Amino acid sequence: MTHHDLTMPITQAQARALRVGDTVTLQRTLFGIRDASYIALFDQGRATRLDMNGHAVIHTAPNVRKVTPSAANPAGYEPVCIGTTTSSRMERFTAQLMRQCGVRLIVGKGGMHEGSSRAFAELGGAYLAIVGGTAALETTWIECIEDVDLDDLNPESLWKFRIRDFGPLLVAMDSHGASLYEQVAHDVADRRQAVLASLGVTR
Repeated sequence: MTHHDLTMPITQAQARALRVGDTVTLQRTLFGIRDASYIALFDQGRATRLDMNGHAVIHTAPNVRKVTPSAANPAGYEPVCIGTTTSSRMERFTAQLMRQCGVRLIVGKGGMHEGSSRAFAELGGAYLAIVGGTAALETTWIECIEDVDLDDLNPESLWKFRIRDFGPLLVAMDSHGASLYEQVAHDVADRRQAVLASLGVTR
């Protein structure tokens, strides 16, 4: 197990160096994205002026406060509570996000599936898991909201966060086909069979 301190953006080689079980802390930039912004970009063909090439995204629709733009809040938004949402329902967008936008890392909770695993293997990426219910802690890792696009979709806009020491996060899916979620599913299935056998149940 290795810890990686990654300053965004990163290269494909850096993404491929991550292995399931490693931990990661992110620095400098993180993009927030969610269902509506995915749909706008990839189903409706809308463009974004934000450059996500080599970057990480987090599945979120943050709670923010509209303020007067300033050095502290350049986008005119102040972060209030920025938590992570479940990733699995956004599964179908992973390959497009990586191919069209150059994204390398996805931060979320609950894991993703085979389509994302194939995209990580083909294009060089990883899924970084965060514990659910830690929004208050996550918010302390965000220094400010630097920019926002697709803001008619607010709060499911495309957000650009300036971050510092965002993590540690757990590498739960890597570019080598490994997935903690698959390992857990297999372990549960094996233990279930053992318990049934111990009870004399046959199937």
